[in-house]
Amino acid sequence: MRNLILILGDQLSADNPALAGIDIAQDRVLMIEAVGEATHVWSHRARIAIFLSAMRHFAAQLRKLGLPVDYIALEDDGGDSLQERLSSALALAKPRRLLLCEPGEHRVAGDIAEVCNKAGVPLSIRPDTHFLCSREDFAAWAKGRRELRMEFFYREMRRRNNVLMQDGKPEGGRWNFDAENRAGFGKGGPGELPQPPRFAPDTITREVIALVERRFPEHPGSLEHFAWPVTREDALQALSDFISHRLPRFGLHQDAMWSDTPFGWHSLLSAALNLKLLDPREVIAAAEQAWREGAVPLESAEGFIRQILGWREFIRGVYWLDMPGLLEANHFGHDRQLPRFYWTGDTSMNCMREAIGQTLRHGYAHHIQRLMITGNFALLAGINPRLVHEWYLAVYVDAVEWAELPNTAGMALYANGGRFTSKPYIASGAYISRMSNYCGGCRYDPKQKTGPRACPFTTLYWNFLDRHEAEFSGNPRTALMTRNVARLTAAERAAIRQAAGNILETICSP
Repeated sequence: MRNLILILGDQLSADNPALAGIDIAQDRVLMIEAVGEATHVWSHRARIAIFLSAMRHFAAQLRKLGLPVDYIALEDDGGDSLQERLSSALALAKPRRLLLCEPGEHRVAGDIAEVCNKAGVPLSIRPDTHFLCSREDFAAWAKGRRELRMEFFYREMRRRNNVLMQDGKPEGGRWNFDAENRAGFGKGGPGELPQPPRFAPDTITREVIALVERRFPEHPGSLEHFAWPVTREDALQALSDFISHRLPRFGLHQDAMWSDTPFGWHSLLSAALNLKLLDPREVIAAAEQAWREGAVPLESAEGFIRQILGWREFIRGVYWLDMPGLLEANHFGHDRQLPRFYWTGDTSMNCMREAIGQTLRHGYAHHIQRLMITGNFALLAGINPRLVHEWYLAVYVDAVEWAELPNTAGMALYANGGRFTSKPYIASGAYISRMSNYCGGCRYDPKQKTGPRACPFTTLYWNFLDRHEAEFSGNPRTALMTRNVARLTAAERAAIRQAAGNILETICSP
C-alpha cells in the first residue's frame, strides 16, 4: 500500500485535500470510530450520534464513488482510543505513509503524530483548504499586533475575498451593522416563527441512535429530538431553507431569547459546517446573493456573513496561535467546581433552566444563550475555566475544540486576559430581562442585588465588579461599571459580598 488516507470525523468533505490524487490501486481510506473520542469529555448523546451518523454516511458516499474504505466501527475490536485503533490499522496495512488533512484539534494532531512515530510510518499532513484563511496566513496577520481584534481581521477578509464590497469599499458604506442586530422580541414575543427543517433519521441514523443509547446510557442529553443534517444533501437543504425563510429576520433578532423558542431565526448550520458537510464559501455566497437579489436586508446578510467569514476564521486562527497554553488559561485564578445543574438543568434560576434544558434536549443553544447565560454565570461565579471548557465541548452538537475553546476561554470567561476581547462579557439580570422573557417566570428579581429575591446574576455581577474594581477602573470599556461600584457604601458592599457568598455556597454546589 502506498498511502493509508485517514479521514477524521470532522473532515467529511469529498474535497478533503487528503483525497486529492488518490489511486485506488495503491491507496486506501481509513475511518475510525473510537469510544475514547466520545468519553474524552462527557459528551451529549446527540453530539456522539451526529458524528457517528455523519461519518457512516460519508463512508457510504466514498464507497459509491468507488473508493476503497476501511471503516473501524465503535464496537469493533482494537481498544477504545483513537491511538490504539490507528496503531492496529497501521500494523495491519503496513502503508508507506499515513496521509491526512491537518487535524482540527491540537490533542488529536499530537496523538496521531505519536502513533506514527512509534510505528515508524511517515506522516504526511496536507493543509486544510476548507478554511478561507490558512493557519500560516493568520499567524502572519497577527504577527507584531499588540491586540488581536476580529473586526480588523474581518475587514481584511472582506477585501481579500471581495465579499459585500463595491469598488473597494463595503456595501452600505459600513463594515459592520452589529448595532442594528441587537433587538429583543418585545413584550409580544417572537410571534410565528418559521421552523427549521427536520431530517428524519434514516436506517443508518436509527442504528447509530440505538448504538449510542446502548453504549452511553449515562451520558447527558436526549436523542428524542434528533433531526440534524448528517449528509451533504441534508446540509444543502438546511442552508437553502435558512437563506429563504430565516435569514431575512436573523439580523434584527439574533441576540433575542424566549421561552420554548430553541432556534429562533438562527441558521443551525454550525454543526454541518464544522463536520465539513458545507463549505463556508458556498454559505457566504448564498447569503450575499440573497441580499443582492433583494430577498434579505443588508444588516442580516452582513451579520451572518461576519459570523462565518470573520469570527469563525478568526477563532480558528487564535486557537492554533495560542495552543496549547489556551487550554490552561485562567486570568482570574478561578477554581470553583462546575455546579451539578449544568448537567441537569435543575436550578431555580429560570434563565439557566431554559438554556440548559434546551441544550440537553437538542444539543443546541445559540450564541447569546451560551455567552450571556451559561458563560456569564460561570465567569461571575468563578468556575474553573478548564471545567467550563469541557462542559461546552461536551454538550453541543457543533462543538469542535478549535471553535469552542477560544470562544469559551476568550469570550465567555475572559480566561486569556483579553487576548482578543477588550473587556469581560459580564452582565446583571437586567440584561437577561431586556433580551428575554426568562425573568418573568423566575422566583428571582433581576433588579435586586441583595435579599431573598435577589437575582444571582445581579448579586454576583456586583460582587465581581467589587472584587476587580482596581483592574476594571483602568479599562475604558469597564470604567463606567466601576464608577457605579464606587457609589456603593461600605455597608452595601458588605451586604453584596455576604449575599454572593451565600449564593456560591448554596446554588453552586458541585
